[in-house]
Amino acid sequence: MSLQTIVETTVSGLGYDLVELERSAGGLLRITIDHPWTAGAADALVAVEDCERVTRQLQFALEVEEIEYRRLEVSSPGIDRPLRHAADFERFVGEVIDITLKAPMGEAAQGQVNANRKKFRGTLEKAESGWQIVWSDAPQPKPGARVSKKKAPAAMQALGFVLDELREARLAPIVDFKGRKPKAA
Repeated sequence: MSLQTIVETTVSGLGYDLVELERSAGGLLRITIDHPWTAGAADALVAVEDCERVTRQLQFALEVEEIEYRRLEVSSPGIDRPLRHAADFERFVGEVIDITLKAPMGEAAQGQVNANRKKFRGTLEKAESGWQIVWSDAPQPKPGARVSKKKAPAAMQALGFVLDELREARLAPIVDFKGRKPKAA
C-alpha cells in the first residue's frame, strides 16, 4: 500500500478528512486533518485531542506497514487552510481567500489590473462558469479612523477562474481578537 492510501484510510476511518500529507527531508511526516463538512452544519474545530487520537492510530498503522519516518506531526488546517477540492470552495463561499494563478493574467486583464499579476485576495463567490473572487484595491481604513460618508466607495473588481487555473488557494489569515463572527446569510 502507498503512504497516501494508508494515511487516507486511517484518517477517514477515525471520522476525519485528510487535508494535506507532506513528507519532508529529515524523515518528517506532516499530516493535516479536519472534520468532515456538511452544508448547513456549524464548523467544528480540530482540537488537540483529535490530533492525539489520529497520531496514535497512525503510529500503529505506519509501523504495521513498515513505513519509515522519524517524526510524525498531525495538526489542524489552521487559519490559512489550503483549498484544493471543489468541496473546499463550496464550504468557504463568502470567505476572504488568497489565490495564486498558474499563469499571469496577460491579455485577459484588459488594462484593469497589471497583466503580470498572479496573486489576488478577495471574497470567494460562485459564478456561472466556476468561481470568482471579488476585491477592491482601495486601502482598508485604519481601526478607529473616521470614514467620510460623502466619499464614493472604491470600485469592486472581479476575476473569474476555474480550479485548473490555480497554483494555490488558501483562506486569508485574518485575525479578529473580538471573536469569531458567524457567516452572513
